[in-house]
Amino acid sequence: MKLIPSHKIPSLFFLTFLFFSCSSELDFDQIKDLKLEPVVVANLAYFDIPANQLIDDGTINIAYDVRNFTVFKDKFFNERLKKAEFDFEIENTIERTFSLNMLLMNDQNEVLQTISFPVPSYQGGSNVIKYPTEVFENERLALLKQTTKIGFVVLIASGDPLNSQSLGSLKLRSSATAYLVIE
Repeated sequence: MKLIPSHKIPSLFFLTFLFFSCSSELDFDQIKDLKLEPVVVANLAYFDIPANQLIDDGTINIAYDVRNFTVFKDKFFNERLKKAEFDFEIENTIERTFSLNMLLMNDQNEVLQTISFPVPSYQGGSNVIKYPTEVFENERLALLKQTTKIGFVVLIASGDPLNSQSLGSLKLRSSATAYLVIE
């Protein structure tokens, strides 16, 4: 018969103790109380319009574009979205003042909401404008959830005419932060 070395006896007691450890009954009904609150950040819209593509005659002119925005057609996302925030940053390096309107529209091309951004003319140096966060909650969130298209209207203020030789550009960068609740 082989003897157990004395330095292994404490390990043997410890292993024996593990077999007699306490445990409680598992309550699988706790899963009903599970609540997840993920936050999703994504790009919303981006454009970079060179000045030579904004040819005008010196009066107020309009540049217009509409894109499909189908994120709210996803039932899972739509039902769990509790809050949304849009952040916008515009950089203007054109010696002209602009007004940018973002239109949130439904399937019938009806404008549900308009978000307007005044854009000062370029005077040299940095001309990056960060606008206050647009927060969508309650009634405003309900309107946002009906959005299927996003339109952009750029109003070009009167001034010296832009032509094919004009320098600079108008850039928009934006992001969306979605707050979901999954129960």
